Parts: sequence; structure tokens; C-alpha cells
Amino acid sequence: MLEGGQTFHGTSFGYEKAVNGEVVFNTAMMGYPESLTDPSYSGQILVMTFPLVGNYGVPSASEEANGLSSFYESDHIHVRALVVSDYSEEYSHWNANRSLAQWLKEEKVVGIEGIDTRELTKILREKGSTPGKIIFEGGEDIPFEDPNLVNQVAIVSTKKVEHYGNGKKKVCLVDMGVKQNIIRELLKYDVSITVVPWDYDFNASETFDGLFISNGPGDPNLCSATVQHVKDFMKQGKPIYGICMGNQILALAAGAKVKKLKYGHRGHNQPVRLMQDGQPTTHCYITSQNHGYAVDNDTIPAEWEPLFINMNDGSNEGIRHKTMPWFSAQFHPEACSGPTDTEFIFGQFYSLL
Repeated sequence: MLEGGQTFHGTSFGYEKAVNGEVVFNTAMMGYPESLTDPSYSGQILVMTFPLVGNYGVPSASEEANGLSSFYESDHIHVRALVVSDYSEEYSHWNANRSLAQWLKEEKVVGIEGIDTRELTKILREKGSTPGKIIFEGGEDIPFEDPNLVNQVAIVSTKKVEHYGNGKKKVCLVDMGVKQNIIRELLKYDVSITVVPWDYDFNASETFDGLFISNGPGDPNLCSATVQHVKDFMKQGKPIYGICMGNQILALAAGAKVKKLKYGHRGHNQPVRLMQDGQPTTHCYITSQNHGYAVDNDTIPAEWEPLFINMNDGSNEGIRHKTMPWFSAQFHPEACSGPTDTEFIFGQFYSLL
């Protein structure tokens, strides 16, 4: 049920409990293990627009030597529920060790199939992302809830300082809800990474060669502590790079404003154009994205400029300072799962350290 009154009837294939959240849609054709474990989906009911979901099962929850998950983006599912058109009960893949339904039940996450996701997505595009809920026949009813009124970053961010790698350059990674593949990408370079909680004052701890601000869920305007810490770090003049919510936090620290998009960008097929001196270049990229908020281009201060622009709606996809080594991308350059066209941005950040 949507808050606007529209009702869809389907069949459960996951855990059975009443659940609410913000209903959003993702246009990717694959990558549901990565999407479900992406902390940026905290508080949300995820609608997959691709009709067939579950056909390649779910990989194991194995870990690499450094403690990172081998195939997931975090250690558990973050979506509150999954909505699909056609769930595939039979699965086949060399890497699968259980079905999507089994995984959802193990983690007590609701899954519903048989929904007209095409019609549902049309409503979300027309009305915008909206509160919704899934209730079961004969079960309890619950009220609607807007998860954006709660600081979702505080829910998903690490609660302690963590360390990865032993390279020469020391990078502080602010965990706003970091995907583990971001850490994997950074570890390809000669770096030592210190992952800190979202509200941790990294300026008062140790000296870093650069600052990295991760992706995360919800409204960045609720993360004023992080914004202030980034402002303080700027006084050192050292490199700063932000991804997704990191782009929005950097923009807020710069003095720009962040607004909520009507229905956000979620999928592996968002086209962006590289900007140079305020003008579009011929360099365009297909990107993986997951966000419901965006930097307001009209509020970017004079000493900053847009770095990328979304080619569908003209919204901001990254900013750059004109003289200092500070830049960001609203999309996910490392793209797991998704295109890897913009992976080079990690190398650009490392070259500035």
C-alpha cells in the first residue's frame, strides 16, 4: 500500500511481517545481492523494475583475508523489503549457495512478488518516492513512515574506528554507510585506510594525507557534525574526495544546498557528462547510482564548479574546487555491480595524495 491510497496484491516469498518505509525503484537488470546489502538503501522498500529476479541465487557470505565480504557490500541486508514482478524459485549460478527467498527469510526481510512493478514505477515517477507499507492478510497493520526524517547514516555507520591496508599514504574514510567495494578499490593503491564513524572528529585524532567521504542513506542535512569536520579539514588544504552522499556532504561544507529529488537515481544506466570550466565536454559515462538527494547547482559557490551533470535531468553529479584538490562524484565510480567506466577517479584521488 502506498500513502496515496494505491494498493497492490502479491504473494510473499520472504519473511512475513508488516513493514513500512520509503518506496523507491531501481532500474538495474542484475546485482540484487549488492543492492540489498548496500547501506544506502536503509529505511527503504526496494522495487526492481527488471521483471525477473532471483534467477542466479545468492552467493555465500564468505570473507576475504582483510575481513571484507567477498561478494556483498556490507555484512547484512539493509532494505526493509523487496518488491518484484516475477521471483524465480529455481536458480542456477556457479557462485550461488542458496536462493534469494532463503536469504530473505534468514535475515528476516520481507519479499513480495506478483506485483505490477511497471504500474508501481509509473506512480513513483509521477508522484515521487513515497512512504509505503507491506501488510499480510489477517496480520497486523502498521502506520506509514518517512525514514528520511530519521538520521539513517547514524544507523548504518560503523560504531568504531577500523583499519585496512598498510600503504604509505594515510587516508581517513568517513563511513556514512560505505559500500565495501569502495574500500576494495582504495586498497589497490599504496594506502593505509582508517575508517571512522560518521560523527568522528578525524581532525583531532591523527594526521592524514587525504580525506574520503563515502556513500550513505537518507538526508545529508541531518549530518551537520560531519559537515563541520569536513570544513575544519579543509583548513589543511589536503585532498578530499566524496562519493554519493560524500558529494553532498562536501557541497554542504562548501556552502551549497542539497535538495530531495522527485524519485532519485537508482540503477546501472545513468548517463553523466564531464564538465570543464562550467561547460560540457564530449566525455560522457554510463554510471551506477543510488541516491534520492542531489546538490543544487544554483547554490554552488563561485570558487567551486560542477564536475559532472546528469544527462537525463540536468541535476548535479559531482563538484570540484577551482584551485584546491577537492572533488566528488554523485555516482558510484567503482560500480559493483554495474559499469566500471569511471573507476579511474580513484586513481585521480590517489595521485593527489
